[in-house]
Amino acid sequence: MRLRHSATAIAIAALGCGAAHAVEGMWVPQQLPEISAPLKKAGLKLDPQQLADLTGDPLGAVVSLGGCTASFVSPQGLVATNHHCAYGAIQLNSTPENNLMRDGFNAPTHAEELSAGPNARIYVLETIDDVTEAVHGAMAAAGDALARAQALDAIEKQLIADCEAEAGYRCRLYSFLGGNDYRLFRNMEISDVRLAYAPPGSVGSYGGEIDNWMWPRHTGDFAFYRAYVGPDGKPAAFAEDNVPYQPRHWLKIADRPLGPGDFVMAAGYPGRTSRYALAGEFDETEQWTYPVISRHYKALIALVDAAGKADPDIEVKYASTMRGWENTAKNYDGQLEGFSRVGASARKHEEEAAVLAWLAGRGDEGAAAREAHAALVALNEGERDTRERDLAFRMFNGTGAVSTAIRLYRLSIEREKPDAEREQGYQERDLPTIEGSLKQMDRRYVAAMDRELQRYWLNAYVQVPEAQRLATFDAWLDGHDAEAVSRALDRLGDTQMVDAGQRMHWFTADRKAFEASRDPAIRYAVAMMPTLLEMEQAQKTRAGERLAALPVYLRAVADYRASQGGFVYPDANSSLRITFGNVKPYTKLDGSVQQPFTGVEGVVQKATGEEPFDAPQALLDAVAERRFGGLVDRRLRTVPVNFLSDLDVTGGNSGSPVLDAHGRLVGLLFDMNWESVSSNWVFDPDMTRTISVDQRYMRWIMQEVYPAPQLLEELGVPAAR
Repeated sequence: MRLRHSATAIAIAALGCGAAHAVEGMWVPQQLPEISAPLKKAGLKLDPQQLADLTGDPLGAVVSLGGCTASFVSPQGLVATNHHCAYGAIQLNSTPENNLMRDGFNAPTHAEELSAGPNARIYVLETIDDVTEAVHGAMAAAGDALARAQALDAIEKQLIADCEAEAGYRCRLYSFLGGNDYRLFRNMEISDVRLAYAPPGSVGSYGGEIDNWMWPRHTGDFAFYRAYVGPDGKPAAFAEDNVPYQPRHWLKIADRPLGPGDFVMAAGYPGRTSRYALAGEFDETEQWTYPVISRHYKALIALVDAAGKADPDIEVKYASTMRGWENTAKNYDGQLEGFSRVGASARKHEEEAAVLAWLAGRGDEGAAAREAHAALVALNEGERDTRERDLAFRMFNGTGAVSTAIRLYRLSIEREKPDAEREQGYQERDLPTIEGSLKQMDRRYVAAMDRELQRYWLNAYVQVPEAQRLATFDAWLDGHDAEAVSRALDRLGDTQMVDAGQRMHWFTADRKAFEASRDPAIRYAVAMMPTLLEMEQAQKTRAGERLAALPVYLRAVADYRASQGGFVYPDANSSLRITFGNVKPYTKLDGSVQQPFTGVEGVVQKATGEEPFDAPQALLDAVAERRFGGLVDRRLRTVPVNFLSDLDVTGGNSGSPVLDAHGRLVGLLFDMNWESVSSNWVFDPDMTRTISVDQRYMRWIMQEVYPAPQLLEELGVPAAR
């Protein structure tokens, strides 16, 4: 399928050819034929037009997990992704007595595979439609900022409803370059997802937070799901008689050894980048958002870690949450270090000044873009006024029992409206997800721990400047000291939201029942809802103002970059992208040259016997006995573990299949090096490297360390005998 070319799309494609020597760029699939020259120069052997076919080979095998990427690797619905992407499912199926996070999981047969949870999803992309004209037309008639936001919401819901008319599909509207283009993605939604294999944590998480974002790396970050559908081949909820999904395309394991300099590409769903952000937005992020969030997350990590050491139930149930906090905090610290190293703020301000100066000579068009820039600056400055309060209030409302009460009460309010008029997130299409969250809450919730998280954020709130406080919240809290916080926690401690049966009762309750309830968490939700709705309305008004200004300014930025011979491609927005490059070393800041491959001997050298370097004895024995099963790379003289490449990626690319020049699977992307994490904002070609687990290490683990001969057979690479 090909999209129509808007003016923006033409600028992107034309520029891609002229600046192809660098690796920068998260390309939408439809751009690939137009950048065929640099793809071929980098080493691609396939026809670039083949990569633009979303339902063909190999892109038809790439799927989204709704936060990570994965790919079909067998005709029986086997899905390869990262261990850390499957970690939530591994944690959901773990107990202190049967800890799969520690011990791993290997289903000998399909019947023994475990549900990844009621909210686990595999999204198989089928079509992308350009709906820019319809969306722009809907907003054009809006009278003011709020009406503009409401018009976008209405057309989005209409497009999605039409797209999802057939059961078993999930659709999403994506905005590109600030709203210059809109595309509707239609996905088959597979809701019966099962865990088939995960190596022990001492393989899948080897190195833990110490090695996270670091190189050299020796982590076996891989796991396998399996997608199931009903006997009729259509998506269905988990059921015993469901059958493995049979994809039209699946990736084949590379039959040629990957080496230094070889072409690689990754297809995936990168979350968010901010390379087109205003300089003021960058400064806010560098000076406040990242340092503050990192500090809070480190405090929460210490809080839960201490509680987990005293209570194994807390340790298991909050393991996935803790990993998310740890990853984010370390990422933010790395970005801050990178910002300082490259002088990112100065670069952002210089680039913005150059754009504005260029616009000054472009008549009415330039004047309109400069005016849009001024409007965006004013909006950003206004949002800083209550940032401390908004963070504490939002995070408190996100704690377990309180969050559940707010969500259920809001659902009762929205259910009074026709489905098309409900707030997104509360429509009929969203009810299975809400129900699934209620059912699995007990697996990630301990009342005593939730109380301490509530205490943390209430203490943060009482320290915000008085001018930022919320009258309704102050009235509920009834004080601004430790005693008031303790009284509030005591009240909330009597909530019934801790009981799964009660949660399911309130899932179907009407608004009157909520407003008559004496449950303290529900009483809180009822008291706060007018304030929450007022804040939401204000946010929508700001969004409507941004909708008027951002496309105008970003179109000008794209035109400026094109005029200067720079890269023009949309910021990442969780939609499918392709990035390409080569296996490549790099030089660290201390001058040390880092080779692009690590080997199994490096696992042994790091091993201490204690977490996170507690390599399995089976692995240590296999290396000592040189049982490499025919997987030795002759150039490296060992089994490769991880490799570096200069692909341009970000969060959401985790689990992305890394393909060779022939479209064969050579590994799974799982991380970036420490020096490159700041590339979300400022791309640094010298330092940007990604880290992937080599498919040969995956096979070796399944052959010699944590055997899964049935999966090797299914992958078409049976164990050597």
